Amino acid sequence: MPRKYELKRRAERQAETRRRIVDAAIELHQTVGMMGTTMTAVAKLAGVSRLTVYRHFPDDVSLFIACTGTYDQRNPPPDLSGLMAIDDPLRRLEAALTGMYGYFSDHEQIIASGANALPNKPALGVALAPVFEAQRRLGELLATGWGVESGPGTLLAGAIGHAIAFPTWLALRNVQGLTNNQAVTLMVGMVVAARDAERASKPVRIARKSRSSA
Repeated sequence: MPRKYELKRRAERQAETRRRIVDAAIELHQTVGMMGTTMTAVAKLAGVSRLTVYRHFPDDVSLFIACTGTYDQRNPPPDLSGLMAIDDPLRRLEAALTGMYGYFSDHEQIIASGANALPNKPALGVALAPVFEAQRRLGELLATGWGVESGPGTLLAGAIGHAIAFPTWLALRNVQGLTNNQAVTLMVGMVVAARDAERASKPVRIARKSRSSA
């Protein structure tokens, strides 16, 4: 029994150390940014050695995955599963953007930190691959039901992809000074305009008269 108890205590201590490391990394991501976060800084803030950090997280990918998973668990992204039940594509888009823009507002600091670091942190791109895939699927869902071509390279797909991107929201809020509601209204209008332009770009086919009606 003592041996079993010691093993349990050891596992608990390891879990606590891991939690402190992840919490330290998340705090640094939000304060100094992901570009400025080093393993040395994480170790210092967590109160452990660099060797201990690497023992739990041998590379940047494993630490980024742990951080994104922990952060999302504590701050769940908006549940967009109900969008499929909304038949009207315009209302569906409004609902999606309202939820996303609200989340962007609440978590702007850490999302911006990731967006800034992404070009220079390949490991972050690996960790965020599920997020990018979810965003791609969301774009496909929001592009359905408009009555025009909506695949890659179409005006509609481009407009929707632009509307759901974090940098778009960031510019609308921080540069243009719009509220979230105004930003949603503007982006929905842009998508509607893209749909109309997509329709207008298709040649109108004029049916030939049959001989019997000539």
